[in-house]
This record gives sequence, structure tokens and C-alpha cells, in this order.
Amino acid sequence: MSTTEIFLIAMLLIFTAPYLVWRLFKTDYFAPLAVVQIIMGIVLGPGVLGAVFPDYHAWVFTPDVVKILSGISTWGVMLFVMLAGIELDLKKVWQYRRESATTAGLSLGMPLLFGCGAALLLLSMPGWVGPKASTWQFMLGTGMACAVTALPVLVLLMEKLDILRQPMGQRILRYASLDDVAIWAVLALIMLDWERVGRQLGFMLAFGAATFLYRRLMPRLEQRDRWYAALIWLIVCALGADWAGLHFMVGAFLAGVVMDADWFEQEHLDTLFRNVLLVLMPVFFLSTGLRTKWDLGGYAVFVVAGLLLFASVGGKLAGAHIAGKLLNWKRGEASVIGWLLQTKGLIEIIFANILLDKGIITSETFTALLLMAAASTMLTIPVVHPKLNRDHNRGLVSQASS
Repeated sequence: MSTTEIFLIAMLLIFTAPYLVWRLFKTDYFAPLAVVQIIMGIVLGPGVLGAVFPDYHAWVFTPDVVKILSGISTWGVMLFVMLAGIELDLKKVWQYRRESATTAGLSLGMPLLFGCGAALLLLSMPGWVGPKASTWQFMLGTGMACAVTALPVLVLLMEKLDILRQPMGQRILRYASLDDVAIWAVLALIMLDWERVGRQLGFMLAFGAATFLYRRLMPRLEQRDRWYAALIWLIVCALGADWAGLHFMVGAFLAGVVMDADWFEQEHLDTLFRNVLLVLMPVFFLSTGLRTKWDLGGYAVFVVAGLLLFASVGGKLAGAHIAGKLLNWKRGEASVIGWLLQTKGLIEIIFANILLDKGIITSETFTALLLMAAASTMLTIPVVHPKLNRDHNRGLVSQASS
């Protein structure tokens, strides 16, 4: 068969398998379609399907087909993350800069400390530290893996919970976006790539100057020209961020953050968001999972996954509750924010893949991080949804009593 025909078979699997699992097993409450797509990407990857049916897996997911899927997924997630950035109001970020910096710092720092503590325990056991890792690299890498927040999945979950455009959703976007930039910067330090650290500083300076010019240009363009300018801007920012070692998703988010939503018609923004979610994001969720390579590593990997899950969730919740105390949040807000920020998803897989490729962690540690990412994402909706309902009902009761 031709490459095109095999590619279409792969696309058929990508769109059919998760949808059928989601519909037939009615997983929406504990595992929305996006989460099912993430898990099915892992199942269809070389670690599961490739191990059970190696010949069939090699026939369908050839290097040429995987490259095509990777290109589609890259473009899809760039558009999706840019739209998430447009949803974030920069004026509010600056207005609430103390709150944003405090919460982002604590929601990153606390799981980092918890993760480093978990890594300290793993140092005493053989088989978890990568062959090329020094002690501090392994501890910091594992700690940062516990601190990661998956921005694309977080946006999807907040949209499903109907809070993306509410004040709570905007606050969480601010916290997560600041953490994202910090995480990729720290990753460059872990890799000991001082050239990239310099590139990152250069990129941020260039981005600031270009943003000033771009924001002056956009209001002067006609409505029909703004979308083309926005797409060109998106590509340039993503390219610059990836070249600097910050990852193209950080650049895509920054590209959207500096845009004003009122430059575009809200109906067009909503339509594009829904279409990207329907047409392109499934390819991103599945294709990233297809690139994972892992060995199960025995029962110990599940114990370590549980330890890392505790470090990740416990750290985020601790950070959110400390921030809530310092900033006098309303009752229940810290718990909701902490649970949403602990969502891992595919950013965790990408992060862990880099650590594995660089020899900082072993395949067993990678597997534990993979299991932790899936579990943390699946826990989010079942935990957060009842909390939001209780807060909503409590608000209605207080309004009625007043």
C-alpha cells in the first residue's frame, strides 16, 4: 500500500478508537474524550500495541506516517495554545501581578520540593537514575516533572467545566502560563546547555521589542487581514521559542497572550477553537503517545508512580493552600486551583521523554512518570466537578439568605 493509504489507516485508528471507547464505556465523567485520546495514544504506541502486534504496528506507524502525524499535531497544538493565550487578559495579569507571581511560585516550588524528596528516596534504589545523570540533575529533573502543568489539557478541562472564561479560569491560566515558562527554562539548566540559556534571554528581549511593534500594527489592519497576521506571528514566535530551547508551545502561548481578543470577532474565535479541538487536537494527543517508548519494569514501577503522584498532587495542593492563606482566597478556591494545576497530560510525557533521551532517568522511571501523568489527569474532573457544584450551591444559598 502507498504511504497515503497507510496514513489514512492511521488516521482512522486515531479518530475511531478513542471515540468508541469514550462513547461505549461512557467515560466522560472520569475521563473526558481528550484524556481517552491521551491514553489511547499510549496504548497504540510501541509500548503496548507495538509489543503485542509488532509487525502490524511497524506496518501502520511507519517513520513517514509518524512524521506526517507529527507535523499535523504540531500545527494543531500551536493553534490551540495560541487561542488559549488570546483568552488570557494581559491587563489582568499585570493588575494581579502579586497574586499571580505568588501563586505560580508556590504551585511550582512546592511540588518541586516534594518531587525532589521522592527522587532522594529513589537515589537509594538501583534502576531509577539514568546512566548520564548526576545526583542534582536527577533530583531536579524528577522534581520538575512533578511540578509540570499540562496547559493544553488544562484548557480543555476548564472548558468542559465551563470555567475557562470565568474569573477562576483566567486566574488559573495566569498561574499555569508563568509556571510553563519557568519549567522549560529550568529544563535548559538541567541539560547544562548554557548556550540555550543565553538564547532564551535573547529571545525574550527580541520578543518584547517585536510585541511592541506587532501590537501597534494589528489595530491598523482590516479585520480580514488580522487572521493572516496572527498566523504569521504565531509561527515566528513558536520558531523563536523552540530555537531558544523554551519549546514551541511556550512561544505559541506567548504569541496569543499579547493579542487582544477584541481584535477578532468572538464568534470567529469560538468557531476556530471548536474546529481545532475537533479536527487537529486528536492527532496531537495520539501522535505524542505514539512516540513513547517504555518498558513496564515490574510491580515496583507502580509503587514509584504512586509516590510521584503523591508528590505531584500533594505539592500542588500544598502550594495552592499556602497561596490561599497568604492572599485571603475564598473558601474552597485553593483546593479547586490546586487540583486543576496538578493536571499533567502530554506535557509530562514530552518532558519525561527529554529526560529519558538525555540519560537522566531510566525507562522504569519514565514509565512511572507516564503512569503518574495519566492518573493525575484522570483524577481532575471527578475531584473538581463536585467541588465546583458545592461552591455554586453555597453561593446560591448565601444569595438567597441575603
